[in-house]
Amino acid sequence: MDQKEKKIKELVKELNKYAYEYYVLSNPSSSDKEYDEKYDELLELEKETGIVLPYSPTQRVGDIILPEFNKYVHKAPLWSLDKAQNIETLKEWHKRNLKVVEDYNKNAENPLPPLTYVVTKKFDGLTLNCTYDKEGILIKAATRGTGTIGEDVTAQAKTIKSLPLRIPYDYTLEIHGEAIMTKKAFHEYNKNSPVPLKNLRNGAAGALRNLNLKETAKRNLTAFFYDVGYNEGNPFETYMDMMSFIKDMGFYVDNYIKVCSTVDEIEKEIGYIDSIRLDLDYDIDGVVIAINDMRTRELLGYTVKFPRWAIAFKFEAQEATTKLLEVEWNVGRSGRVSPTALLEPVELAGVTVKRATLNNMDDINRKNVRIGSSVFVRRSNDVIPEIMGVVEESLEGSIEIIPPTICPYCNSELILIGAHYFCENTLSCKPQMVKSLVHYASREAMNIEGFSEKTAEQLFEKLDIKSIPDLYRVTKEQLLTLDKFGEKKAQNILNAIEKSKDCELSAFIYSLSIPNVGIKTAKDLVKNLKTLERIKNATIEELTSISDIGDIVAESILNFFKDEKITSSIEELLSLGVMPRYEEIEVKENKFEGKTVVVTGSLENYSRADIKAKLESLGAKVAGSVSKKTDYVIAGEEAGSKYDKAKELNIKILSEKDFEAMLEQ
Repeated sequence: MDQKEKKIKELVKELNKYAYEYYVLSNPSSSDKEYDEKYDELLELEKETGIVLPYSPTQRVGDIILPEFNKYVHKAPLWSLDKAQNIETLKEWHKRNLKVVEDYNKNAENPLPPLTYVVTKKFDGLTLNCTYDKEGILIKAATRGTGTIGEDVTAQAKTIKSLPLRIPYDYTLEIHGEAIMTKKAFHEYNKNSPVPLKNLRNGAAGALRNLNLKETAKRNLTAFFYDVGYNEGNPFETYMDMMSFIKDMGFYVDNYIKVCSTVDEIEKEIGYIDSIRLDLDYDIDGVVIAINDMRTRELLGYTVKFPRWAIAFKFEAQEATTKLLEVEWNVGRSGRVSPTALLEPVELAGVTVKRATLNNMDDINRKNVRIGSSVFVRRSNDVIPEIMGVVEESLEGSIEIIPPTICPYCNSELILIGAHYFCENTLSCKPQMVKSLVHYASREAMNIEGFSEKTAEQLFEKLDIKSIPDLYRVTKEQLLTLDKFGEKKAQNILNAIEKSKDCELSAFIYSLSIPNVGIKTAKDLVKNLKTLERIKNATIEELTSISDIGDIVAESILNFFKDEKITSSIEELLSLGVMPRYEEIEVKENKFEGKTVVVTGSLENYSRADIKAKLESLGAKVAGSVSKKTDYVIAGEEAGSKYDKAKELNIKILSEKDFEAMLEQ
């Protein structure tokens, strides 16, 4: 290594240390002048030698405009959190957790510890998933996206000065944080911006999703880190251990974190955070309550959408008063015609609100909402605007809201079912057909890539597509007549439509838009009934015997498949080549089926997640600690106390080669 390369490494190390002290610790050990001089020296050396380390501070701000966003598949899923808006919901959640732990401990040789929870702020920004390689270098930063696939925003994330570009860790790691814009950065940006930002969250989201890196850098984002989602190193025993590790690695961690044992303690902390909420230099929309012990988390597991071991307590939304100008009636894909309030624009929690939901006529009458009246508007969960009531003094001179008698789009006569109006013209009512096509083509349904709402509108208006089966009859020549459809786009859509014919049965069931049936219920139906025929002909008893399917959902499914038009449409789809499939995973007999296995140390051919998935596919139970019930311990390099415990208990210890040899027997 020559002297200039050595100097580059020294300067990079020194400048990154200064940045950590300044942006994370708020305790700088160098002056701005000293930092700038060393930064300029580094810049000159990099230009002279062509040597630029990937974790050099000069890589934080680029002068380029990126051509596009690339997709990134997260190494481990990023889960959403279930939500609570009252203490009663928290109490019920706590009771469920207690019962699971108590039931487990009745027969456990290694019982779980008493329940404790860690309370942290819920930051209102954009989730950031950062990947570090075995050298400790930041190699990827991505948005949450679907939770499985996000967008690569590595270059944008590097503009966050508190984000370490290298950490002292020798294992591949994914760490989750929340990119936020502080109020100080927000006001500084708006001083000089020709188009001022409306609120902090949009400021952060817009910065990370901006291909112009100079614009991203101008927003001066910060990021708080709070979770390790994927770790090939030693697992953590508690969440507090994980948080200490995150802090030790040099990440910016919020200084508020509390351990609670009871709901009363949690309620006290919620009250405290709510009381200081408006005084913070950044936005939060609640608190997160998570179980501290990792073994307990593993026992509780996950639903399709949420971890069972954590919950977000959402603060009451802010309210504002404004005038109701008019009511607009819109048609959904189920044919429901719903009212939307058009409002005199009002600022609410940093957003200009012009529209709000009115639910239905029963709700309108109950709240005595009238055109021309002043109404209280609330952003429910700080997101969806809703009219909560009226200012009584404003009712004089206001006009009663009259529901339509005909569909506002196709002029068909509306019918009233319960509290809602419906248009039954499913074939020729544009909003219904367009929304049904878009839902059918969506990612969790038939996953027709490149299919958009604009495409669906053109198919309806110009190609007279009036049913889902018609989608499979579209030709390339027809597509080429549509706006902005060239040879390549037309062929891509046709290929995606053809590819969708080979689909999972659960995705097909979800694509049909059965009332009250989401993706989880669709998967539950398929798991229990296994074939389309059995689902179509299921009795009310069969349906309600499935976990989480009650009478209302069961009735919805029964009534849906009684409709002759629907069953005819399904048969038509099958005749056009749509082949919904369900494959049960068969576990072959092997020496690990039904066995309890513990893994310790570093393996050569498997990450911790890989070996766990492999063992579970063999029918084994993967445990986090060694006990008398452990059948095998697979030990890799640097195996620790688990190896020692296995020897003490005379449990069979396998090397990685032993494990692979047993697979072949």
